[in-house]
Amino acid sequence: MGAMRFLTRLKSLQALEAAARHGSFVGAASELDVTPAAVGQLVRSLEDWVGYPLFRRSRAGAERLTPVDEAQEALDDIAQGLDRLESGLKKLRGRKARSVVVVTASQAFVANWLLSRLNDFAEAFPTIDVRLDVSDRIIDLAQGEADIGIRCGMGTWKGVKATHLMDEEIIAVCHRRLLPQHDEITAGWIAEQTLIHDGTPHPGGDFPSWSEWLARSGANQTPADRGLKINSTAAVIQAAIAGRGAALVRKALVTQEIESGRLVHLLPEQRWPVKWSYYVVASPKALRRYEVGAFHDWLAGQARQERL
Repeated sequence: MGAMRFLTRLKSLQALEAAARHGSFVGAASELDVTPAAVGQLVRSLEDWVGYPLFRRSRAGAERLTPVDEAQEALDDIAQGLDRLESGLKKLRGRKARSVVVVTASQAFVANWLLSRLNDFAEAFPTIDVRLDVSDRIIDLAQGEADIGIRCGMGTWKGVKATHLMDEEIIAVCHRRLLPQHDEITAGWIAEQTLIHDGTPHPGGDFPSWSEWLARSGANQTPADRGLKINSTAAVIQAAIAGRGAALVRKALVTQEIESGRLVHLLPEQRWPVKWSYYVVASPKALRRYEVGAFHDWLAGQARQERL
C-alpha cells in the first residue's frame, strides 16, 4: 500500500518540480505531456498531503507561480532525486543507450570554430550524439529550447550558468589577393579599400567602427561609413573571404581562414580587445545531465588548450 502511494506521489513531485521551473502549470504541462488541469491537480494533492500551499500565486508578471520558502528548499532535493532516477533508468537500458545533446551557437561560431573540433568530441564520447541548433537569436536555455549554448557577450544572461571560454578582440582582415603587390600595408592603404561594416548590434561590447579603428592606426583621413554594410556577422566574414573588401571581425571567427592563408590579418600589432567574451551557457538543471556536463567540460578543455 505504501509503495502504491509513493508512485502516485512521484507523479506529483514531477509536476511540482516542472511547475516550479516553468513558473506555470501550462509550461509544466507541455513538458510532461499532460493538461495544465492535471498538473494543477497533482500539485494540489501534494498541498493537501503537506497541509499548506506550495506556491504563491501572483497574477501579474511572467513569474506566476513562485514556490514558498519551505518548498524551495525541498525542491533542490526533489530535482536532484528526479535526475538520479533518470540516470538510473539510463543505466538499466545499458551502456548502449545513446544520448543526445542539443547545442546552440551562432552561424559564424559553428562554421569557424566549433565544426572542426566536433570530431574530437565524437571520439571522446562515442555514445553521445550532438545535435546543432544554429541560430543567431538567443535561444531560451532556461526553458529547455536547447541543452547548452555558446554565446558571445558580457556573460550576464538570466536563468543560466555561464562559464568563461575565451576572450575576444577585433582584427582587420582581407583576402590575400587584395594585398598591394609592392607597397607596404598601411592604415592609409586600408582606408582606400572597400570597407565592410558589421551592422549587428553589440551592446556594451566596445566594438570599434572603421573610423575609430583607422584613427587609432594613424590613417590621416578616415572615411566615415562608405563601403558595404551588412547586418550579419557570418555574412561579413563570407564577404571578406569572397574578396569584397576589408572587414573588422572577431578574431576567433577567422582563425582558420588566417591559418589557411585565405584571409590576411592586417596590421596585427594593432590590438583591440573588446568587453565581449565567449561563454558556454546552460541551465543548472541541464548541466546535471551526464551528456550536457560532458559537452560543457569538453568545451572548457578545448578553450583551455588554446589559451596555453
